[in-house]
Amino acid sequence: MTDERDRRPETPAEADGTTGLFTALGKMLKRLRERKGLTQKEFGQLVGYGPDAISAMERGVRLIRPEVLEQADVLLDAGGMLKDAIPEVREAMGRVRTRHPEWYRGYAALEAEAVELHFYANHAVHGLLQTLDHAHAVFAKRRPLLSEATIEQRVADRLTRQQIFERWPAPVVSYVIEEVVLDRPIGGREIHKAQLERLLTVSTMRSVEIQVMPTQVEEHPNLGSAFNLLTPKKHPQVAYTEAQGFPRLITDPEEVRKIAERYGIMRAMALPPRETRTLIAKKLEEL
Repeated sequence: MTDERDRRPETPAEADGTTGLFTALGKMLKRLRERKGLTQKEFGQLVGYGPDAISAMERGVRLIRPEVLEQADVLLDAGGMLKDAIPEVREAMGRVRTRHPEWYRGYAALEAEAVELHFYANHAVHGLLQTLDHAHAVFAKRRPLLSEATIEQRVADRLTRQQIFERWPAPVVSYVIEEVVLDRPIGGREIHKAQLERLLTVSTMRSVEIQVMPTQVEEHPNLGSAFNLLTPKKHPQVAYTEAQGFPRLITDPEEVRKIAERYGIMRAMALPPRETRTLIAKKLEEL
C-alpha cells in the first residue's frame, strides 16, 4: 500500500534545495537590517512590503525577489553582497515555479499562468489568502504529523504561490467563502485576528473580489467540496478539486461548465464585496 510520503513527494523546496538558499539570504538580510537599526516594519516600508512579509523573507519561508535584493543592498550598505546573489535567486525562482510535486504539478502550472482564478472555500481559508502564521498552524496540526522541517518547507511553498497577487497584468480573482471559515480561529485569537486583517487587505485590491456566503442562507447550490476555477492564458477554463488528499484536475468542458454554473449562482447569493468587508470588520471588532 502506498503511504502518504510515497503519494506526496517532496515539495519544491525539498526537491531542489531552494530553502537552503533563501534561508541563508534571509539570515544575511536580518543581520544587515539590525545593523542598520531598522525594525521589520521600517525596512518593509522602504522596500514596499509589510512586516509579515519581511519576517517571512528573513526566516527563509518566502522568496526574496531580485528587486528587493537590489534595494536592500543599497539601503543596508551591503556592498554588493545581496546583488551578487540575484542570478542564483532568479534561477531558484524558476525552479520553484516548475518543480511542484507530481500530484500538484499540473494545477500549479495552470495557476501560475491563469488570467482568471475563482475559488470556493467551504471549510478553510484558501492557501493564497493565508498568513504565514495561519499556514504554519494548518500544517502543524495536520495528520499524520509532519516534521518541523517539512512544515517550514510547505509554508514556504504556500507563501511563494501568493506572489500571484504581485503579477502584472494582474489576473482577475474572486472568492466565495463560507461564513464559518471566518469564525474558526485557526491558531488562536491573535493569529485569527491577523488572518481576518489579511482578508480585508486583499479584498481592497482592484483585481480581487471576496464575497462571504452567510451561514443562514436557506438554499445552497453546492453542498459538495471546495473547488477552484482557472482560466489559463489562451486556454479554456478548467476546474480543480481536492477531497481527503485526492486531487482532481477537471478539463472536460461539460463538467467545468456545471461547476462554473454553480459558482455563478453562489456569487449571486453571497454578500457583495462591500458588505463582505463590513462583516469581516465586524467580526474583527468582536475578537
